[in-house]
Amino acid sequence: QVQVVESGGGLVQAGGSLRLSCAASGSIFSINAMAWYRRAPGKQRELVALITSGGSTNYADSVKGRFTISRGNAKNTVYLQMNSLKPEDTATYYCNTLVAVVQYWGQGTQVTVSS
Repeated sequence: QVQVVESGGGLVQAGGSLRLSCAASGSIFSINAMAWYRRAPGKQRELVALITSGGSTNYADSVKGRFTISRGNAKNTVYLQMNSLKPEDTATYYCNTLVAVVQYWGQGTQVTVSS
């Protein structure tokens, strides 16, 4: 079994920054990728950023240049540095871990950006 836990959400004013953290634990033998998704009220879940085991990254167009995904020294951790936040970034952010071919999700952390 794999557990995924996010932290770091909160309330911030537009233009501010937040850093989200995610740690996966349990039966981890091969993490192929870790990613951040978000779901805003009334909208579908969308991919925000992804990082592969090889270090390749991919970002949603809406966050390019503002958000940065990175891995910790322990390869089971991932971070999302969010700068220049906008009200439209308000959402619940979920960490996703791909272990072999199975995806695991965290419970989510709320990010609210006030205008």
